[in-house]
Amino acid sequence: MRRLATVLGTLAAAGTMALALPGTALAANGQLIIAPNTIINNPSGCYNAPIVPLIASNNTDEYALVYNGPNCTGYVIAVVPPGGQTTQEFGASVFVD
Repeated sequence: MRRLATVLGTLAAAGTMALALPGTALAANGQLIIAPNTIINNPSGCYNAPIVPLIASNNTDEYALVYNGPNCTGYVIAVVPPGGQTTQEFGASVFVD
């Protein structure tokens, strides 16, 4: 009986740890297009706009956040849903998780 309690306790602890540890980060599926000619397949992270105004087409399965500063700093000025597009006069970078 004592051995069974030890085994069950060990299994419970392992299960708790497995649920508590973060999963592997996955990229969005699809393409993020930042005009005029930047195409990112399965984007994950921050991308700076090559020109102003920022024109972004979000052909992924995740939301894209448009920031007014480079390297995804400053304020979020637009949220682009999956399948959406935006033109932002003051956009400088885009983040997709």
